[in-house]
Amino acid sequence: MSARSLRLLSPLLRASPVPPSSRHALSAHHAAQRCALRTASLPSRTCARRGYSQTPDPKLNPTQQTSSGERDRAAIGVFTPKAAALFVLTGIGLYFYFRNEKEKLLEQRRKEREDQVVGRPQVGGPFSLTTHKGEPFTEKDLLGKWSLIYFGFTNCPDICPEELDKMSAAVDKLDEKYGQIVQPIFISVDPARDTVPQVARYVSEFHPRLVGLTGSYDTLKATCKAYRVYFSTPPNAQPGDDYLVDHSIFFYFMDPNGQFVDAFGKASSVEDVVARVEKEVARWEKEYGRRV
Repeated sequence: MSARSLRLLSPLLRASPVPPSSRHALSAHHAAQRCALRTASLPSRTCARRGYSQTPDPKLNPTQQTSSGERDRAAIGVFTPKAAALFVLTGIGLYFYFRNEKEKLLEQRRKEREDQVVGRPQVGGPFSLTTHKGEPFTEKDLLGKWSLIYFGFTNCPDICPEELDKMSAAVDKLDEKYGQIVQPIFISVDPARDTVPQVARYVSEFHPRLVGLTGSYDTLKATCKAYRVYFSTPPNAQPGDDYLVDHSIFFYFMDPNGQFVDAFGKASSVEDVVARVEKEVARWEKEYGRRV
C-alpha cells in the first residue's frame, strides 16, 4: 500500500472505537498487574496482618509463660502478705502510741488536780444537821451541785442579812446563765434560839432555794470546826437568854464533789462571786465534760 493510501486511511483508523469488551479486558489486566506489584513489594505487612492468627513465639513474648501465682500477685497489686503484715504492725503500733499518750494526759490532769487540792485549805467534812423543813441533811447532800454556804444566826442585826442578800443575788445571776446548778445554804451557829421553825421563817426572806440548817450545839460545833468557822455561842445558852454571837463572816464555795474551792468575805462583791464561780465551772466542764 502506498504512502498516500496510508495517509488517507489513518483518520479512519484513529476514529475507530475500541470495543467495550476489549476495554474491560485491558482494565482487568492492568489491575491484576498493579495488585501483584503491591503484594510483592509489601511482604512484611502481609505477615504482620496475619500475625494474630499465628502461634506466639515464647522468646518474643515471655510474659505469657508466667505462673498462676504471678498472675494472682499482678491482680492484687502491691498488697502482698508482707505489705499486709506491715499494715497490721503499723496499726498495732499506733494503737499503743495513742493509748500511751492518753495515759500521759490523764496523769497530767490528775497531778494538776492534786496540786490544786494541796494548795487548798482543808475545809469541809462530815456533818449531820436538820433542814428548815425538818429533813436530815449531811455532807452527801452537797454532792452533784455547786454550793455556797454561809454560817450565821437569825438574830444577826445587819451583817448576816447583807451577806445572804449578796449570796442570793449571785445565785440569781448564775441561775440565768447555767440553770439551777448552785445550791445556797445557811447554817446557824446559834442552836439555842434558831429552831427549825425560826430558821424556816428566816430563810424565806432571802432566796427561794436557800436551805436553812440547824442542830444541837455539839453537831453545830463539829460542823463549824470542819469548816474552820469561829463562833462564840455559849454552850449552855437557853432560848430566852440575852447574849451576843460573834462568828466568821465568810461564805464558802464548794464543788460538786463536796470539796472546798474558795471563800468570799465581806469585801467580795456579787460580781466577784459570779466571776469566780464561772471560772471554776468552766474548768470543771473542760475537765469532766459537764457543768456539775
